[in-house]
Amino acid sequence: MTVFGIWTFLSALLSFAITAIIGKFLIPYLRKVNFGQTILEEGPSWHKGKQGTPTMGGIMFIIGITVVTIASIILYSIFGYSLSGAYNVDVQGCVNFVYSGLGLALAHGAIGFVDDYIKVVKKRNLGLTAIQKLVLQFAVTIGYLVTLGILGYGTTTLIPFVGEVDLGWLYYVLAAVVIVGIVNAVNLTDGIDGLDGSITFFVAMFFMLIANLSAYMGRGFMAAAVAGGCLGFLIWNFHPAKVFMGDTGSLFLGGIVCAMAFAVRMPILLLPLGIVYLCEMFSVMLQVVYFKLTHGKRLFKMSPIHHHFEMCGWSEVKIVAVFSAVTILFGILSFCLAYFGNVR
Repeated sequence: MTVFGIWTFLSALLSFAITAIIGKFLIPYLRKVNFGQTILEEGPSWHKGKQGTPTMGGIMFIIGITVVTIASIILYSIFGYSLSGAYNVDVQGCVNFVYSGLGLALAHGAIGFVDDYIKVVKKRNLGLTAIQKLVLQFAVTIGYLVTLGILGYGTTTLIPFVGEVDLGWLYYVLAAVVIVGIVNAVNLTDGIDGLDGSITFFVAMFFMLIANLSAYMGRGFMAAAVAGGCLGFLIWNFHPAKVFMGDTGSLFLGGIVCAMAFAVRMPILLLPLGIVYLCEMFSVMLQVVYFKLTHGKRLFKMSPIHHHFEMCGWSEVKIVAVFSAVTILFGILSFCLAYFGNVR
């Protein structure tokens, strides 16, 4: 195993350990202060048994991922250039993309925290309004894209089998819509025990592999930390869940998924790698449109689509397993696109 391979493994392991250990103390505290999940009436009836399960548990992997990522990049900025004789390293680019991406994720996590706080403490079940969320999310996203522009990363993006493409001003429009869309899609995926954490674990694993493949090895440390953090959280969140991540966690994960894609300069890979997230989001959109056009008929038994499969009799564990398998298949496709597309 190479130096970077060991480094990456240790990043994942440390993030896993920090997240899992925090859960041991955070979950009892969340119970103590009555930070319990409110189950909405329109969800599956059997979810009522989850009423009161502690929420905002995403704090545990936010801490784990953030601490490990910052520590790894500090060490990388110190020792990275000393490895340049044996490895193709991009220390400054790694620092720029990882820190700005972490900022994007933390800012979205903060929006989720406000939303959860309103729901749990202020007892307003719907939290922030949709308009309030979107305004805040676009503001954060624009700040992220402006930061990348200031750092010298312009309007070009890498596309497998094509190479670098300069989209001009359209880049900022598309990037903003993609980021906000993916963030909310990841948020919608968090509907059953272990689903969001499992999907994001595999997404992070493939971004880690793609980062190393594309000679962005330092940027793979962030992806490794995300994978480890998700796994540490799943100890407490897998069915039957002892804690939920809340919008605090799911919006953070949405931001960090986008950060990983932009860090390897291939946001287009969010399409195949984020296939489950996108299906969840479009199932909601299609359900709403179909309901309005047919004056009350439903395209799915319930949306997002994981609830449709629940209503069809699938267990939560089966849904997580099947959706994870789909993510793995599309992850392999994404890796092949990056590899055979000769994008280095």
